Amino acid sequence: MLARIESMWSSLGPVGQRIAAFIVQNPKEVVHMSVSEVAERTGSSEGSIVGLCKNLGATGFQQIKIALAQELVRPVQLIHEDLEPSDSVETTVRKIFHSNVQTLHDTQGALDVKAMEQAVRLLRQAKRIEIYGIGSAATIAEDAHYRMLRIGLNAKVVVDSHVQAISASLVGPEVAVLTVSHSGSTHETVLATRLAKEAGASTICITNFGKSPIQAFCDVLLFTMARETSFRTEAMTSRLAQLAIIDALIACLALSDYETSVSTLRKTFDVLSLKRY
Repeated sequence: MLARIESMWSSLGPVGQRIAAFIVQNPKEVVHMSVSEVAERTGSSEGSIVGLCKNLGATGFQQIKIALAQELVRPVQLIHEDLEPSDSVETTVRKIFHSNVQTLHDTQGALDVKAMEQAVRLLRQAKRIEIYGIGSAATIAEDAHYRMLRIGLNAKVVVDSHVQAISASLVGPEVAVLTVSHSGSTHETVLATRLAKEAGASTICITNFGKSPIQAFCDVLLFTMARETSFRTEAMTSRLAQLAIIDALIACLALSDYETSVSTLRKTFDVLSLKRY
């Protein structure tokens, strides 16, 4: 929950930031407080607190308290650390690896299992799957495409923005679109997802937790929880989180039609074995 607050910070208004700051600075107290007490201590209304809870993906203040209590009982040992110009190679390696491990931990906590189940259902029902990604997300989209082909799904990947726009405008209700975008704010990716949604396709997006324009055009959201810093913009942390979600998604898809998936994997393995000495 504390990681979610950090991720959402810039999109919160003054009142929301005041409440969030109080929660971050006093988690042990908040666990034992009522919503009225927090409102009084922060000079805000109960409605503002409930609104912040919903922005953080919680159903209400009680769920925030439960999440905080769990974090206090099992404290996070590894924290995100920004790199400094004076860092040694040893320190840099330690920070990078710790940050990557923490990102996977946070992403697992942020991932909605119900959303994953819905994504699996939409992808399985679709006659065709289109996968979009731009920039650093393009390699993730291509990996998803490769993995889907290996289990026999009719999928294609589009990483050119112009082709994305054309392809998205021509889809229909029988198509499911999977978009990968860390920020959820890349103009080309948002446009392609919007066009696909308007054309009747089911839309699924893998994006970082927090508010972003792409969410308005998505039926299903699979959230990562990756923190980018001044030295690590488009860092491996976000891509590792995206790959982890892809990995889980492919496994769930394969298990949803186990016999066909195993048969296709065996067939494609035999074909690929021809490529090896």
